[in-house]
Amino acid sequence: MVEPARPGEYEVLATETVHEGRIITLVKETVAMPGGGDSVREIVRHIGAVAVAAVDDEGRIVMVRQYRHPVRGYLWELPAGLRDADGEAPLATAKRELAEEAGLAAERWSLLANSYSTPGFCSEQILVYLAEGLSAVDRPEGFVVEHEELDMTVERVPLDEAVQRVFSGGIRNSSAVIGVLAAAQVRATAPQLRPADAE
Repeated sequence: MVEPARPGEYEVLATETVHEGRIITLVKETVAMPGGGDSVREIVRHIGAVAVAAVDDEGRIVMVRQYRHPVRGYLWELPAGLRDADGEAPLATAKRELAEEAGLAAERWSLLANSYSTPGFCSEQILVYLAEGLSAVDRPEGFVVEHEELDMTVERVPLDEAVQRVFSGGIRNSSAVIGVLAAAQVRATAPQLRPADAE
């Protein structure tokens, strides 16, 4: 939950769109500061994303190895994707991405965590789901594997090993770090999770 500012604080005085793309929009906003004066903030508005910590009955988490051009290399990640389908609920996006990237469906879904990846300048929110009771499915009709996904590999990693990969630096994608550690905590302490349709 985001706690809103009090009325009259951090009021937006002006907004300028610098770039508008398919996934992100860059804006400059002039914001009134509560102590007086104003400040210009550069903000990346992002459509949002989901990630899936899919854990099988043997306690293994599904990981994908994918090339990420901004970091010029491969990262181990969770099945994940953008919320770029108009009107698609986040849970539906998560189910679609799990089928597209890993060829899997799940019987049980819960919301593990919400994460603002870089809230100092970006509005991207990632919803991380726990998926259990996995079964193989065909990729969704019309889905075409292309670009980096042609080179993507899928692996099931014992959850304890995945946790160690986080601490040894082998897993660096933020939603994967959150998903792996949260899934391990669920296995260890069984906290009450939010329903899958929560946001």
